Amino acid sequence: MVDTLTSTQRSEMMSRIRGSDTGPERQVRSILHRMGYRFTLDNRDMPGRPDIVLPRYDLAIFVHGCFWHRHAGCRYTYAPKTRKAFWEAKFQANVARDKRVVSSLRRDGWRVWTVWECQLRKPQQVADRLERMLVRLDAGY
Repeated sequence: MVDTLTSTQRSEMMSRIRGSDTGPERQVRSILHRMGYRFTLDNRDMPGRPDIVLPRYDLAIFVHGCFWHRHAGCRYTYAPKTRKAFWEAKFQANVARDKRVVSSLRRDGWRVWTVWECQLRKPQQVADRLERMLVRLDAGY
């Protein structure tokens, strides 16, 4: 299928894709804030710059889009039909970087949790899971 947009139009459209302060990130922050937890954002000193950091719990949270970070088995993890080699290389690099970052953080003593964009379609389940995890960490487990 031929792209119906010019390269300038496509570039403009792609430039609007945000790397931080995305809707899903704001949604997770809102859940945490309502639960009474405080956190920091985009800590530049940490590998991978986690989206949300709860220093008290040594917890780094990444909020990943299913498309860009290849959420296994998710229906939103589709592959574009054009420029397949480009996209496959891009996705493989993203997944490899994510694994390196998680390993590095864990070596440094951090707990790492990934919230997938599709999970936020059921925000109460995300909130319940966060609550269980943080209560368990508060208790020292």
